[in-house]
Amino acid sequence: MMLNWIDKIGDWNPQLLRELKGRLKFLNVAIAVVFSLLLQLVVVLCQFRDFPDNRYSLIGTYCRLRQVYEQRQTEAYRQSDQFKIAEINDFLSNNFCLQNEIDWQLWWRDHWEYIFFSFSVIFVFTLLVAGTYLLINDLAKEERRGTLNFIRLSPQSETSVLTGKLLGVPSLIYLVVLVALPLHFWAGHSANIAFGNIFSYYAILVANCIFFYSAALLFGLVSRWFSGFQPWLGSGAVLFFLFLTMVTALSYGNSLNNAGTWLRLFNPWDVTNYLFPNLFHVYRGSPLKELQFFYVSLGTNTVTIIGFHLFNFGLCTYGILQALKRCFRNPQASIISKGQSYVVVCFSQVMMWGFTLQHYNLDEHIERNFVFLGLYNLVLLFSLIAILSPHRQDVQDWARYRHQEVSSHKSVWQDLIWSEKSPALVAIAINLTIVSIPWLVWITFTSVFNTDRTPNWAGDNFDKFKLLLALALSISIILIYATIAQLMLLLKTPKRSFWALGTISAVMFLPPIILELIGMSLVKHPTIWLFSTFPWVAIQYSGTTTIFMAFLAQLSVLALLNFQLTKQVRLAGESATKALLAGR
Repeated sequence: MMLNWIDKIGDWNPQLLRELKGRLKFLNVAIAVVFSLLLQLVVVLCQFRDFPDNRYSLIGTYCRLRQVYEQRQTEAYRQSDQFKIAEINDFLSNNFCLQNEIDWQLWWRDHWEYIFFSFSVIFVFTLLVAGTYLLINDLAKEERRGTLNFIRLSPQSETSVLTGKLLGVPSLIYLVVLVALPLHFWAGHSANIAFGNIFSYYAILVANCIFFYSAALLFGLVSRWFSGFQPWLGSGAVLFFLFLTMVTALSYGNSLNNAGTWLRLFNPWDVTNYLFPNLFHVYRGSPLKELQFFYVSLGTNTVTIIGFHLFNFGLCTYGILQALKRCFRNPQASIISKGQSYVVVCFSQVMMWGFTLQHYNLDEHIERNFVFLGLYNLVLLFSLIAILSPHRQDVQDWARYRHQEVSSHKSVWQDLIWSEKSPALVAIAINLTIVSIPWLVWITFTSVFNTDRTPNWAGDNFDKFKLLLALALSISIILIYATIAQLMLLLKTPKRSFWALGTISAVMFLPPIILELIGMSLVKHPTIWLFSTFPWVAIQYSGTTTIFMAFLAQLSVLALLNFQLTKQVRLAGESATKALLAGR
């Protein structure tokens, strides 16, 4: 029977069978089962530290007489009767709650609740941190042994191989959790937690595992230069993320009415807090109850909140899997294509702006989220510049053999928009346009600049035209950085990526540092600051004409850089014979 079951797994997914055979050995399975059972025993026994014995206090949580003596204490303190206070405290220290006055039903409910909460947290850390480490470590070992290339050459599809890795590599972690799952479910049932909430937690946990495991595989494929440090870096990042988001979810006063809410959807703590508020002792309720997306309420019931989380995890995991397929067969390929980058930017803008537009006034919310939206999009765009910009050999192949595709009615612009080997400037410009559309819509329809109330980041001397110029300055400066990065990647030096990163970093950060060191402050010399990475900081101190002239200057620099880029691409595309005859 067991052999037939194993044969069926091998027929369905040979990679999964390979992973299971290497891990599910008798000793490994026995250690995993024993560890899980010991962990369950420790968690159960820990709760008995607070077992109400014969010396249980009269004002303890589970003593039915608690309210009576607390009222007497309160009355004594209110009357400031020191003799009565001393008498009550002496009575409480020398007398204990009778066993028949202890609310055992409440104690056992809290006991099971404690066990359920403990395992809910343990499951998250065990599955996500340990599973991430094992997956990245497995890829690193396959890479060192050379077996990863063998797997790439196998007739299995990318989906089959990746599924086998996801299911097989953390199989012992799955076993530890599965052995503890009956106790966890029984504890939730005994604590009077609704079955729907328990299964919703399981669904979110599975979605988290698939997302983080897929991201771990992608990280393992694209970060080969970290060598043996990869597993510790990846699992450490996940551990730090879980701790940080756990503290944020449990803190009082935290709010989900901002653009950063989308990033918080990837942690399991907010939704766990929503499903089991008593377990986290958050008596004010979960902030997810007030969550909105484009003014549509999501937190009114469990179905919408869980459905939205699963929808978000599903789309993001699908995107990661597409990137995995690209990088698995060809390690030199970029993580995403130009076409996929447009989808990624569109999706991120919808999610970020959807959570920005919530309860309050539109202009007020955009004002509060302005810095976050700006920095997030800046990181996104610079990441796309690094990912989409092709290196010299790719550009050379495109420029040299592009004419062979002209017969298929493919224009140069189509190549610049879609081809992975063409320079990335047009693709970056399209992504910049996508990012700018929401801002343009807001600037067009907002009335905040026609009133006495002006956003804090705008200052008093501000209008719509200046804001449009600030947006144009931001677009032009990013296009300049993209052009410089592409020029650096066309160099013949062996470390082009290093030169591109160093040059962009210097252009971005050195001018502001130098200006500050020589005393040219933002307030006194705003014009110079218009050419920095963050030109909008100088908008409120500059006149409209000055801003417009700065924009024209940036356009001139951009035109010159693109003229040089075009020349370099043309030279790279020349055949060796033609270059020799031309004396180059």
